[in-house]
Amino acid sequence: MATDRYGNTLHGCTPEGAAHLDRAVEALLFFRPEVAPSVEDALAASPGSPDAQAFAAYLGVLGTEHTGAAGARERFGRYLAGRDTTALPARERLHLAAAEACLAGDLHGAGDLLEELSLAHPRDALALFAGHQLDFLTGDAVRLRDRIGGALSAWGRADEHRGPLLGMYAFGLEESGHYRRAEEAGLAAVERHPRDVWAVHAVTHTYEMQGRVAEGVAFLDGRAGDWARGNYLTVHNWWHYALYALEAGAEETALRVYDAAVHHEESAGLAMELLDAAALLWRLRLAGREEPDRWARLADAWAGRADPPFYAFNDAHAVMAYVGAGRIAEAEALVADRRRWLAEGVGDGARRTLSNHAMTAEVGLPVCEALVAHGRGDHGAVVGLLWPVRRRLQVFGGSHAQRDAVQRTLLDSALAAGEHDRARLLLSERDGLRPDSPYNWLGRARLADAIGDAALAAVARERAADATKGPRPTAPGLGPVPASPPF
Repeated sequence: MATDRYGNTLHGCTPEGAAHLDRAVEALLFFRPEVAPSVEDALAASPGSPDAQAFAAYLGVLGTEHTGAAGARERFGRYLAGRDTTALPARERLHLAAAEACLAGDLHGAGDLLEELSLAHPRDALALFAGHQLDFLTGDAVRLRDRIGGALSAWGRADEHRGPLLGMYAFGLEESGHYRRAEEAGLAAVERHPRDVWAVHAVTHTYEMQGRVAEGVAFLDGRAGDWARGNYLTVHNWWHYALYALEAGAEETALRVYDAAVHHEESAGLAMELLDAAALLWRLRLAGREEPDRWARLADAWAGRADPPFYAFNDAHAVMAYVGAGRIAEAEALVADRRRWLAEGVGDGARRTLSNHAMTAEVGLPVCEALVAHGRGDHGAVVGLLWPVRRRLQVFGGSHAQRDAVQRTLLDSALAAGEHDRARLLLSERDGLRPDSPYNWLGRARLADAIGDAALAAVARERAADATKGPRPTAPGLGPVPASPPF
C-alpha cells in the first residue's frame, strides 16, 4: 500500500496517485495554483482514494464559493454512494467525515473532526492545513494557533515542510495577540522558504496590528518578487500593501494597487477578491473619499454573482459595495433576503449551511444592517447595531485586520452621532494596540473638534502628520497582476 511523504498510509491509492497527492499537498502549503490540477491527477490515478476525495471536497469549500461547494458536494456524493467506509483506517474515516461536514455547511464540526485526526496523526499536512483554514473562516483564533502549535513537535527541525507549518503557526499567534512571537515564527518560515506567501502574510499582519507601517512596507517591498504574483494570495497580499499605503497617507498608491491588483477588468469576480476590494474602498469612504466609478464596477461584480446565503462574511462586503455605490435598495434587498432565510430555519436538506446560519444570526445580519444604516446616514442606528457585537465580530470569520473595517465604521458613527464617550473609549482601546497609528490620531482630532478642544485637535493632527513621515510606499514592480482561481 502506498504512503505519502509524511509516512501516512494511503488506502486505495496507487504509487502514481500518492505522488500526485504529495505534489498537491506541497502546492497547497505554498498556495500555488497547481494544487487543483494535481488533485485531479490524483483522482484520475486513484479514484477510490479517501484522501484524494476528501482533498477535492476541502478545495470546494475553502474558497467560500457556493458554486464550488455545490460541484464538490455532487462529486463527493457520487463517491460515497453505496460505499462502505466503516472498514477504512481511522485517519481516512475522519477525513471523509470532515469533508462531508464541510460540504454540509458544518464548518465547526469539520474543524472538530480534523482536530481529532491530528491528535493521532500530527503529520497529516492536509488535515492541518484544512483545519487551519476552517479556523480562519470561523474566526477561532485560539484554535487557529493551537491546532498547529499542538502538532509542531511531531515535525523535526530539518523537515522540509516544517517551514509552512511555522507560517501557519505565526498567523495563529498573531490573531490571538502574540505579535512578537508571531513575527519570529513568520520570519523563520520565510527564511526557510522565501515564497511561503502565507508566512509573508502572517508577518504582514503582525506589523499591521502593531501600527508598524514603515517596517511592513519595507518587508513587502524587499520581497515583492516572492509574493506579488502567481499565487492564491496575490490579491490579498497586495490588499495588505494598500492598507499600509492608506495608513501612510499615500491614497494614490493605494488606488494604484487597487486598479492593478485588487479589482480590474481581468479580475475573476471571486468572493475572496471582491471582499478585499470592498474593504479597501470602504476605508477610503470612511476617510471622506468617494470613488463612484470604482464602487459602481464593484457593485456590478457582486450583483452578477447573485449569491445565496453561504458565508456571512462575504455578505457584509457585498453590502459595503452596494452602499458605497449608492445602491441602497440592493443592499436592503440582500439584508431582507438573509432575514427571511434566518426566519425559515435550517434543516430542509437543500440549504446545508449550519455554521453560516449561526454566523449570520449572531453577527452577519447586524453588521449588514449597520452598513445600510451608515449609507443612509443614520449613525445612531449604526452604533445601536454594532456596539453590542463589537467584541464578537470574530464569530463571522475573517482576521482582525479585515474586521477592522467594521470597527472603524462604529467609530465613525459614534463620532457622527455625538456619542463622545463611546468614541473616546473606542479610540483609547485602539491606542493601546497601535499608539502611533495616524488613523487613531485623526480620530482623536475629530473628537477634539466635536467637544470644542481646539488645542487637542491641533496636537492630534500634528501627531498624525508626524506618523506618516518617512519613506513612502511605492508598490515597486507593480504591473498587471492576473487574478488567481479559488481553492
